[in-house]
Formats: sequence, structure tokens, C-alpha cells
Amino acid sequence: MLETTPFVARLGDATKTYGRGPGAVHALRGVSIDFTAHTFTAIMGPSGSGKSTLLQIAAGLEPPSSGSVELAGRDLAGLGETALTELRRDHVGFVFQSFNLMPTLTVAQNVELPLRLAGRRPARGSVQEILERVGLGARLRHRPFELSGGERQRVAIARALITEPAVTFADEPTGALDTHVAAEVLDLLRETVREGGQTVVMVTHDPVAAAYAQRVVFLADGRIADELVTPTADRVAEILTELRACRV
Repeated sequence: MLETTPFVARLGDATKTYGRGPGAVHALRGVSIDFTAHTFTAIMGPSGSGKSTLLQIAAGLEPPSSGSVELAGRDLAGLGETALTELRRDHVGFVFQSFNLMPTLTVAQNVELPLRLAGRRPARGSVQEILERVGLGARLRHRPFELSGGERQRVAIARALITEPAVTFADEPTGALDTHVAAEVLDLLRETVREGGQTVVMVTHDPVAAAYAQRVVFLADGRIADELVTPTADRVAEILTELRACRV
């Protein structure tokens, strides 16, 4: 899909400021970062460090105040809302803490919804196949209220992957799950990268969740403060503690 570029999303000296004057909030301050294809990156940092803002801007949901953003091989500068919507629809998957499933639709209907909204029909057998991949092949006709929290998140992941996105952005995907179920969901996300060739960018506050990623990027006060490759939960926690101490 992205043969000519090694990255699927890139921020160049991106800033984001909310408001003006003395009360302005500088959520991002000159952040430059690449998200390489077929990798799993976790974004971490103290509360208010800019994690969610970075994800929103990288996903094309918010424009930066200055700097550049590229997504799925496109420079977002100057794109109108229709073009941005189409770009996200065709190349970006989203997984949220709250699942965001349609309660009146079946599992299969929820998964195929992004394709239907784009005016496309799922390829024959593709919904069954993606649900088999996430371990829910026998739950096609169930509705969300009949599923556990972990199963609902698996449906949300299947829905994100059905369009074969260039990148999937996950915002605290295990925040509403208990430890055991969270581990299963994180294993699934990691498998989509290792075996399915997907790209995942995940915001999390949990060092254990971050340790499932190949790379952890730490933010503090709107800037990249550190980076860790092949992380462990203990080392992630240490860096977070150091960043929090610097803010006191």
C-alpha cells in the first residue's frame, strides 16, 4: 500500500496551541516523529504531556498550529475536510477505550460498517475471516450487549482492520478491561503487527501495556522526552517516574 515510503505517519516540528495570550495551552511544542510501517509504537507520558493531542494530529483528526503532518503518503496541509475524511476512511483504523460499537447491529454488521459507510461491499468471506483472526468466528450474529468487554474490544479491532488500514491508532484500548483480558487484547494487537503486517500507534498510561510495543515514545510538556526500544514494563515505569519527578 505504501511501497514508496517507509513510514505511514510523520509529524515535522508540529505544534498545537489552544487559546491565546497568557492562558494559552501549548499541548505540543515542536514534535518531530515518524511511525514506520509494520511497527507497534506506544505513546506515554504524564497527564497533560500531549499524548492524546499527538494521536489526534497524527491521525488527521486535528490540524497542528504549525509544522507538517503526513499520513498514508499524503501531506495533510491544505486538504479539505472531505479529502481528510476520505483519507481517514480508506487508510486509518481507530480503536478506543469505549469500543464505540453500534448496539443494534450484530458483530458482523459492526465489523463491516466502515466499508458500508464508504459505499463498499465486504469481499466474500472477509468478515468471517477477520473475526476468526480475533477469535470471534462463532459470534457473528451476537450483539454487543451479549459480549464481554474483551470480546467487544476484539470486535472493535476487527472493525479497524477490515479496511486494511495503513495505520491503526489505539487510544487507551485496554483502559476499561481487567488485567487478564487486557493482556489478551494487547497480544492480539501485537500479533496484527508481527503476523498481519499492520502498523499500530497506541496511547496508554500503563507501563505493562506499553511493554507489548516495539518502541515507546515518552512525552513531557508537549515535547519528546525519551524513547525506548524493546521496552520492559519496569524500565517504562522508571522513565515515567523520572518524568513525573521533573514536573514537581
